[in-house]
Amino acid sequence: MDFKVGVGKSDFAALRESGNYYVDKTELIYELVNDTDNQVTLFTRPRRFGKTLMMSMMENFFSIRKDSESIFEGLAITEHSDFCKEWMNQYPVLSVSFKDAEADEFDVAYAKLKTVIADVCKGISDISSGKNVNSFDVEVFNRLQAQTGTDADIQNSLKMIMRMMNAVYGKKVILLLDEYDVPLAKASEKDASGNGYYSRMLDVIKGIMSTALKDNDFLQFAVITGCLRIAKESIFTGANNFASYSVLDEDFSDYFGFSGDEVDAILEAADRTDKAEILKEWYDGYIFGNSYVYCPWDVINYLSALKKRKNAKPKNYWKNTSHNGILLTFVKRTDFKVKGKFEILMNSGTIIQTITDELTYDTLHLSEDNLWSVLLMTGYITKANAEEEGETVSLRIPNREIASIFEDTVVKLFKETIDTNLQKSMMDAFWNKEAEEAGRIVSELLWKTISYNDYHEDYYHAFLAGAFVGIGYEVESNKEKGLGRPDILLKDEDNRRAIIIEAKKADKEADLDKACDEAIDQIITGKYAEGFYGYEQILCYGAAFFQKQAKVKLLIR
Repeated sequence: MDFKVGVGKSDFAALRESGNYYVDKTELIYELVNDTDNQVTLFTRPRRFGKTLMMSMMENFFSIRKDSESIFEGLAITEHSDFCKEWMNQYPVLSVSFKDAEADEFDVAYAKLKTVIADVCKGISDISSGKNVNSFDVEVFNRLQAQTGTDADIQNSLKMIMRMMNAVYGKKVILLLDEYDVPLAKASEKDASGNGYYSRMLDVIKGIMSTALKDNDFLQFAVITGCLRIAKESIFTGANNFASYSVLDEDFSDYFGFSGDEVDAILEAADRTDKAEILKEWYDGYIFGNSYVYCPWDVINYLSALKKRKNAKPKNYWKNTSHNGILLTFVKRTDFKVKGKFEILMNSGTIIQTITDELTYDTLHLSEDNLWSVLLMTGYITKANAEEEGETVSLRIPNREIASIFEDTVVKLFKETIDTNLQKSMMDAFWNKEAEEAGRIVSELLWKTISYNDYHEDYYHAFLAGAFVGIGYEVESNKEKGLGRPDILLKDEDNRRAIIIEAKKADKEADLDKACDEAIDQIITGKYAEGFYGYEQILCYGAAFFQKQAKVKLLIR
């Protein structure tokens, strides 16, 4: 394929100059400037939905320090020729990202924030020599570069830099602030001692934002991105003409993520149209406002894999880029009656919930409504109906990728909360050839965790493996043995014995016996029990599952 995609490329100029495929979102610029009167615009979207690339695109378009005509050639924005003459490369732009300003401790996070601001200053260090720049501002600017600025210097930094840029270029400044809430998200987390530093970091971020956004004569307009909208009274107090667009809003809803038509065009360009259904199953399903979108990060990653291997399998690219602790925290809350709702969602169903897009990180866990809202805003669930409006909406899991994250979370919860005495009783039953008792205990363990009808066999494999590992056994799963791969292989080398388990998923409860027999037949035909030299006892079991019911049979040899 001549088709080129760049995984992780968020620099618009680099992406365009290298000839990588670009899904044209430049019309956002025209709509934002021409169709609104927002002085401050906040876009909130889940991670990996193109926010940073969008901000880089805007910086390249507006910045007076760049010559961007060639990289925008052929894109939608250039159809507005008069608009481009007025705005393209005509304004000073201050572009800042807080994505790296996070740490487990306040002092480290604050030091990283200072580094972010220092790097911004170094990137535009020439403005300090401008003839109209205030000498006192230059002194502060130099301290910021050297990371020796005072707390007041830091909190006033963006406004002061904008004042300097205004003095140099004689025009008001466009402020682009990416991932503004990352420092607050990390600060709200509690460490092992139950400590966080949210209030301290909030004071810092609020100081920076308020001076930059409120009554700032040097501000043309500001665009801010993040995952959550922090309540206005908490951080955006006094911001003029403030507008916020979340996953619930129709305006700008199709600019973050790829539409179905855009994905079809990508597949056509890549000569991989045969993968359309797989892409849809795994990475589609999000509803932002009234737009149906795919996660762009996943689409690009999968297309990159397909470029190397024509029959590459889809996988979960998203889970390694986001913090999934919010799911586990939610599921573990015994004071919220959410088990039934999670089972509905994991069974491809929908739930009705009251949600809000105005939150504060320090109160996220105070109510069930808040937590559902966070899952919606961060992409773990989505609206089920694009036409719904208001605070009460139907929700669902968007696609197979996110469903797998839910499954993994349930497995992790099981490992953390399982009754070890029950596990030991199960283990004794397996070693003592008490198949019926082993099946009864496995069923009981299943009832103690969240379950759903559409379990994959892989889930049951992981479930069993987790039960054994939880009491100290080393488990081999799907490892080559004989002519095939047994689902579970458990060795007790001290006593020279081993257990082999093949697991099957039955379509209905009445088929549990049949599924057990099929599992045992597979053990026999696959010769799974061969090759255990020196072992005195090899016990082979067929295990069958239907929802929360388990049945176990012993292979009699």
